[in-house]
Parts: sequence; C-alpha cells; structure tokens
Amino acid sequence: MTDVTDTLDMTVQYTGDRGAVVAVTGDVDLHTAPTLRDRARAVVEEGVPHLVLDLAQVGFVDSTGLSALINLLQAAQAAGGSLRLAAVPDRLTRMVTTTGIDQLMPLHTTVAEALAARAGRDTGGLP
Repeated sequence: MTDVTDTLDMTVQYTGDRGAVVAVTGDVDLHTAPTLRDRARAVVEEGVPHLVLDLAQVGFVDSTGLSALINLLQAAQAAGGSLRLAAVPDRLTRMVTTTGIDQLMPLHTTVAEALAARAGRDTGGLP
C-alpha cells in the first residue's frame, strides 16, 4: 500500500494591493486539493482577489489538484481578481498548457516575475 499523506502547508503573504502570495508546500492530490481550494478561496473572500500561488515546494499535482486550481481561478475572477502560478512543477505545467488553461492562469518562473507581470497587467507568463 502506498503511504498517503493529507498534509499540505500554506502560508499567505499579503502584498498590500489586494493581492497575496500563497506559498504551498506538499503534494496537491485527492486528499489535499480541498484544503488548497478552501484556504485560498478564504483569502479571496477576505477581499484579496489577486493571488499568486508559489508552487516551488510542490512535488506533485494530480487532476484533482488541477480542478481545485480552476475552481480557485473562477472564485478570483468572480471577485474581480486573478490567479497566477509561480515555480510550477513540470507535470502541472504540461496539464495546464495542454488544456489551454495557461491563457487564463498564467505561469511564471518565479514569484517576483508573477508579481511584476500583475503590476504591469501584462500576461508575460511562460506558456
């Protein structure tokens, strides 16, 4: 039997411009995706609709995780915000670009790049 963990750590750093960087640590899968979705949506519901998810410490994202990200994107957009992904794991990059979701949820190499792109309102994310 595979050892399954339901641990997902998240820290939120507010950027002061109705934005926040949410650093995620752990795998985003069937067991942890609801935690990511619910905790990040809570930030949006607090009136902080522009999110950058820092995925540098995420090793794995499955289709349930992708679904949680899409749900979070929809919540951010409904609140007049946006969702950008930074330091995206290879598997998730392939899923997002193959499905075309990267057109709505830009991918960036670093958090700094994602914040700069949002400040400039350009979509200079990595395909």
